Amino acid sequence: MNDKRLRVALLDLNAGQPNQGMRCLREILSIYNSKQGVKVDWDEYDVRVNNEVPDLSYDVYLSSGGPGSPLESEGSEWENKYFDWIKQVEEWNADEANLQKKYVFFICHSFQLACRYFKIATVCKRNSTSFGIFPIHMISSSQEVVFQGLNDPFYSVDSRDFQVVKPNHNLVREMGGAILALEKERPHVPYERAVMAIRFNDYMIGTQFHPEADAVGMSMYLQREDKKQAVIHEHGEEKWNSMIKHLNDPDKISLTYSHIIPNFLSAAIA
Repeated sequence: MNDKRLRVALLDLNAGQPNQGMRCLREILSIYNSKQGVKVDWDEYDVRVNNEVPDLSYDVYLSSGGPGSPLESEGSEWENKYFDWIKQVEEWNADEANLQKKYVFFICHSFQLACRYFKIATVCKRNSTSFGIFPIHMISSSQEVVFQGLNDPFYSVDSRDFQVVKPNHNLVREMGGAILALEKERPHVPYERAVMAIRFNDYMIGTQFHPEADAVGMSMYLQREDKKQAVIHEHGEEKWNSMIKHLNDPDKISLTYSHIIPNFLSAAIA
């Protein structure tokens, strides 16, 4: 990162399906490039379609969300390569001779895969789909740098059929990590609150939610007639109206968008 240059690898886990996530990640990097005086270069790797993973020449790795089950890929060629890449990054960071460490951010599907890789929690199907803009509750003891500047709770886009529950707190601590956040309280249902963010170690962190989601893109997505009708059919018109309202609130996902991944990039550079 000499002369304030940052090399970033974007790992695309969207399996070739159209998505807003990769666009948002590119935009965050472009904004960071222009506002922070840091020259950011990035390359993209299609993990699930082309079985691509980056080498260890990058400073930062951002691994996206994606569709489908995080369980059914077990033993597949692309997942084996993906897990081997995580292992290589771990080994690099564990080597005291490597003074410049590699920083990784796992999002949604990638987060679920990372929890499976580290064997620190149960990854399972939810009772029902979670889709919307929801509060994310920080663990009270968390002093997590990527959450600096956010309210507690803060808000983010949550879109998933699977969840991470029953974390092994002792193993997380042994790894040098911490549970960072939980999903919203649901006293009306008899289910454990899912884990929404974990610091796996000093250099790797992940979120179940989508910190890269921006209000403009999400608004355009939700106001497409086919998507609007799909949300109303699945969740009701009240849910759709609530999501549109949250998108127009500057203290909701816009705040999350402008803080979490930029904070992560700044921490990596520091």
